[in-house]
Amino acid sequence: MKYGFVKAAAASPELRVADPSFNAQKIIATIKEQAKAGVEILVFPELSLCGYTCGDLLLQKTLLNGCLTALKEIALATEKIKMLVFVGLPFELEGAVYNCAAAVANGEVKGIVPKTNLPDYGEFYEERWFSALPSDYECMYIPLWDDEFVYFGNDLIFEQGEVSVACEICEDLWAPDSPAIRLAVTKANIIVNLSASNETVGKREYRKTLLSAQSGKCVCAYVYADAGVSESTTDLVFAGNNFIYENGVCLAEAEPFSGEICTAEIDVGFLQNERRKINTFHDQNGQDYCRKDADFVGDGDLTLRKISQTPFVPEEEELSERAELILNMQAHALARRLKTTCSKTAVIGVSGGLDSALALLVTARAFDLLKKSRKDILGYTMPCFGTTNETKNNSVQLMQAMGITSKTVNIAYTVNSHFKDIGHDPEKYNIVYENAQARYRTMVLMDVANETQGLVVGTGDLSELALGWCTYNGDHMSNYAVNCGVPKTLVKYLVRAEGKRLGGKTERVLESILATEISPELLPPDKGGKIAQKTEDIIGKYEINDFYLYSFLRRGDSPEKSLYLAERAFKGKYPREQLKNTLANFYRRFFSQQFKRNCVPDGVKVGSVCLSPRGDWRMPSDAEAALWLEEIEKL
Repeated sequence: MKYGFVKAAAASPELRVADPSFNAQKIIATIKEQAKAGVEILVFPELSLCGYTCGDLLLQKTLLNGCLTALKEIALATEKIKMLVFVGLPFELEGAVYNCAAAVANGEVKGIVPKTNLPDYGEFYEERWFSALPSDYECMYIPLWDDEFVYFGNDLIFEQGEVSVACEICEDLWAPDSPAIRLAVTKANIIVNLSASNETVGKREYRKTLLSAQSGKCVCAYVYADAGVSESTTDLVFAGNNFIYENGVCLAEAEPFSGEICTAEIDVGFLQNERRKINTFHDQNGQDYCRKDADFVGDGDLTLRKISQTPFVPEEEELSERAELILNMQAHALARRLKTTCSKTAVIGVSGGLDSALALLVTARAFDLLKKSRKDILGYTMPCFGTTNETKNNSVQLMQAMGITSKTVNIAYTVNSHFKDIGHDPEKYNIVYENAQARYRTMVLMDVANETQGLVVGTGDLSELALGWCTYNGDHMSNYAVNCGVPKTLVKYLVRAEGKRLGGKTERVLESILATEISPELLPPDKGGKIAQKTEDIIGKYEINDFYLYSFLRRGDSPEKSLYLAERAFKGKYPREQLKNTLANFYRRFFSQQFKRNCVPDGVKVGSVCLSPRGDWRMPSDAEAALWLEEIEKL
């Protein structure tokens, strides 16, 4: 697929035990069907050519030969299909029988991988039929049929470009020394597991835990194909538990006993970016591997993968719990700083906007944790040239509802006096006109903090820091920045969640703040007294900018890939030209404003993206954005 995505599927078709010909036809039919759907990696269960429950029939030469014949049919069926297919079969080599997975593509068998760990406990007794490959066994080139030879070994990796696929079989996942660890550290970013794991109460949940942990630890994707219900016999029942995981996250799963094919689009580019960032991943002792090229990755478009418009915001069912966690993280971090600095007060500028509302809510929590009176939270609203009655009233009402000490300081006179000092015409609405207000507000807060032995709580958020949408040494500065790890799209949800928790007057005023246009209010209101300076008219929609921020920093996407994903996420909401223009503006601002980020105050990291120069992001202030902008220009 495009931009590092690969479409994978796990299937458990109808099967007849000990009937390789029938099973091959079902597998071939599934291959053809999934090829039409654009699947590039297709995985079938363990011993899918004959059935896992064959028992002592697995040692019969007739069955072994029948499976080879069926494998040849499947190989021929893939000749004109762009797909890498894995099927399971018993395979005899030098008098020993191995439980194997065969990788098939482009009309040929690319390799045969034997199972490493043979279970011989409970309902499993594989050592009765199969041999284990010696630990020092090196990949061999062995005869298969006619004049055809094939690679045999458990260190095989099948590659096309950045896509590297390795294979393990059932118990290999459950074993403490799983082959996947060695294969992932060595090269593989997709692990396929051919399984015949019978169903028992609670096993599905445990299996999911294993797959999540293993894919996360190995920074890889897992395609897990389990034996289906037609394998059920005697004392065992199988349910076709098929799963696809990516770096700890379940992308798709089949309902047990449903016979569903589990399909998902894996982002290999994201996995590779994660591995580049984790230096300890490459410190492991990965062994040599045997590489086999295969042509199976196409250029189809995404059709299944859900692209969230707000990737920083958790799913609805997780939102309440996640909001509580983030608010607690912010509050405990601030409480620690207040305690360490022996601060008697916390001083905060309350503008009537979203960011200052969140900062105040967090500060109140911190004071409650320290069992300090909220009256020692000094909230200052500082109206000036652009302040509207609506935001001023909201700021005062919020401070009253939260039970803090509320102060109003009209700074217009002092700012006009400052204009006289520096010879600025107050009718000239330029950057001086705007920044003088922001810087004086910060001076008021800092001086009040000195006067009251307090600490200034910063209100700026992660999105503003990324875009440089803050005044240097104005709202850019504080003693502790509680919102610096929270993007604007998440700020809204946190404010709403805390409003619901507190209820009453607090919730009502927070809802009013949430409904207010986002603005720094540094330019005069319009003739109707409404906000004239609208932030998103200048820098672009925050939800688009946050989408690009996540794509760039968290997933390591190129501008081209970011735009591709944005078009799908915002289809029908924003035109392509707007998305492209916002993307270019994002990169221009992100690069040019790094100097502000290189001297930001301390602030708590709450998510996977952080811009502190002491934490996740180190970048020179003079880096050029030309390379990224050139790529956007060509789109």
